[in-house]
Amino acid sequence: MNGQLPRSKTIRTQLLSAMRDGAYANCDRLPRESALAESMGISRTQLRDVLASLEREGFITRRHGVGTVINRHVLDIQTRMDIELEFLDMIRQSGHKPAVAFVQTADDQADADVAHKLCIPVNAPVIRISRLCTADDKPAIYCEDIIEKALVNGTYTARDLKFPIFHFLGQFCDVTPYLDLTDVRPGLADEALSEIFGLPVGAPLLRMDEVDYDIDGKPVFYSRQYFTDGIFNLTVMRKKL
Repeated sequence: MNGQLPRSKTIRTQLLSAMRDGAYANCDRLPRESALAESMGISRTQLRDVLASLEREGFITRRHGVGTVINRHVLDIQTRMDIELEFLDMIRQSGHKPAVAFVQTADDQADADVAHKLCIPVNAPVIRISRLCTADDKPAIYCEDIIEKALVNGTYTARDLKFPIFHFLGQFCDVTPYLDLTDVRPGLADEALSEIFGLPVGAPLLRMDEVDYDIDGKPVFYSRQYFTDGIFNLTVMRKKL
């Protein structure tokens, strides 16, 4: 894995940036496709793929006879729960300075819950990767990523675990998550989470249990995520079908 983003994601990022605070920050709509593709140095086919993605996500609306309208009310939302972001980007978009306080890894065995979510036998060897992300040096997100050990190829170092889990999956597991299903629920800090977040036992947390699947529908990793209160405004966009 070379660490570079796919071309479509790079174009998407550039276009979102241009709409937020760049060339189109004060525009109600984007230029016509031919002019926009030429200005970005890409083909119209590449541009249409990116525009289709941005429309699905609600950032733009393409209307016949009108053009490509920029939806500022969607574009200005800080953090979207329905669009997956890496944790540091999520913290950054919320207006805070992100950092990784620690990353720890341990060999473990799948309990009944993990085995069920990953469709592996109980007691199958797994790797548990724990990390704490901070916002302005304050604990913000704690997560435990659990991967079946049989998926891991090659030797990794502590430095490799500093990157988001998707980098690790691509480089050492030859896995590309295609979609995830996430259970969102309120949670309370137990003694372990109280120590990690520096909060009283029983303090409210947002808990997300995420299972990621590859394109064939095989679960490739399970993540338990805890978000502290007061840092994020998490918004969900739901389009009417």
